[in-house]
Amino acid sequence: MSTTPHPRLPGSIDEFRALARSRLVEFPRVAVPDAPGVRRAAVVLCVVQQSGGPLSVIVIKRAYRGRNAGQWGLPGGRVEEGETAEQAAVRELQEELGLLVDPSDVLGVLDDFPAASGFAITPIVVTLPATTGLAPNPDEVHSVHLVDFARLAADDTPRWVHAQDAVQQDELRDDIAPTDRSGLLQMRLGPNMTIHAPTGALLWQFREIVLLGRTPSAARVAHFRQPVWTHR
Repeated sequence: MSTTPHPRLPGSIDEFRALARSRLVEFPRVAVPDAPGVRRAAVVLCVVQQSGGPLSVIVIKRAYRGRNAGQWGLPGGRVEEGETAEQAAVRELQEELGLLVDPSDVLGVLDDFPAASGFAITPIVVTLPATTGLAPNPDEVHSVHLVDFARLAADDTPRWVHAQDAVQQDELRDDIAPTDRSGLLQMRLGPNMTIHAPTGALLWQFREIVLLGRTPSAARVAHFRQPVWTHR
């Protein structure tokens, strides 16, 4: 396992807010331009800290019905007519998880991801002081998971594999050979929790830019490939 030194990770919500704001305000984000056939979606990279535990990002497994049934994701969905991406992300967070966001909780925006489904996905970075209102909507959310910063930032979390080896989690093998970044990204976040693009790409860029302070040019994600089962 690599022992590449990492910057110290923030230990409190207030420390994270300051760090994230400073990095995101300087981040030259790339937006997908409007064009025929492009649809808009927005998701939330929601950072929370429960009962003095580690800072974590909320990840959901979608309900086993409808679009992206049973897949890993971030809270979010389609941008409706007349909405901004931020407004859509905040609305979806409330509809899916019952969590309310104050404008001061929104810290910034990362790159749009042009998904194979035709959606341009805008990721909004948010913090919440508490998750006491957490109430997953069973029609949309099967389960809610907290991915702590240490796991997200670990050297062995991101792995690029050949397309034929990028299989859904229940079939995941540990004996497959990694490849370079021309392959498919797997974010290996825990037992039975391996996440591919587009969600994996958004988590990877959050890790690289916000947590580790990498150079933006080395942390772009629009070119990341997706496994075929995420193309819907």
